Amino acid sequence: MALLRNGEESVKVLMMLKLFVKKIQRSLIHSSRGSSVTEIKQGHFAVIAVKGGEPKRFIVELEYLTDPAFVKLLEDAEEEYGFQQKGVLSVPCQPEELEMIIGERRRRRRMSTEW
Repeated sequence: MALLRNGEESVKVLMMLKLFVKKIQRSLIHSSRGSSVTEIKQGHFAVIAVKGGEPKRFIVELEYLTDPAFVKLLEDAEEEYGFQQKGVLSVPCQPEELEMIIGERRRRRRMSTEW
């Protein structure tokens, strides 16, 4: 039963990732049309942390779509906003929380390359 549950969760995560990737691709297409938008490098996408004070924009690598902490933020965004967001992906967290997730992933990557 546990294997089935894990398999079902994996399928759910993959389906969510596919939907988010499509949304990000649409966002990149729309944002590339605006002349005032900062250029986003290939393999990256923009996300805005919107809770708390001033919303803050981040440019993150696509590999974050597999990070469990980031996936949790995406699930929270789905729950709060649905899939109807236009433009840059917004996540319902404080900028400091997103900075911690990004920093932790970078630390893990750096440690794995040092060994």
